[in-house]
Amino acid sequence: MESRDVDEVAALSLRAWAPVFESMRTVLGERVFTRLYPDWRKAQHDAVRDVCLSETMSVWVSVDDEDCPVGFVAVLRHDDGSAAIDMLAVDPAAQRAGLGTALTRHAINWMRDHDITLAIVETGNDPGHAPARRTYEGAGFTKMPIARYFMVLS
Repeated sequence: MESRDVDEVAALSLRAWAPVFESMRTVLGERVFTRLYPDWRKAQHDAVRDVCLSETMSVWVSVDDEDCPVGFVAVLRHDDGSAAIDMLAVDPAAQRAGLGTALTRHAINWMRDHDITLAIVETGNDPGHAPARRTYEGAGFTKMPIARYFMVLS
């Protein structure tokens, strides 16, 4: 990750995650979705920028032949010997070619090289997150089904 990549990484993440947020809108319903994500694009853009510029994150960017970012992965190391894949995104134009898998494996290898003993990743169980679940399960992560419920109380 280089500082010059941050805006392009944030932009590609919005393209990559647009179908995910639409899936969550469908599953949650408009009322809950807009309560959780009044402006998901701005919130995600800011979150990606924060992660990319954070000194506590390890972030790697994959680039195409023209040196333009097409994917990224961010890892947060914890003091307890664990680390979490905090973000992973691949530009839709570069999806379905194994880049998400390659970025995930790179993150896992980095964790192993840094004596991390437990790797963690979290994703949604809605249809929009199906590609992420396939990537993580294919990398060897064990899925822990968790139920999370929402209700707007206005």
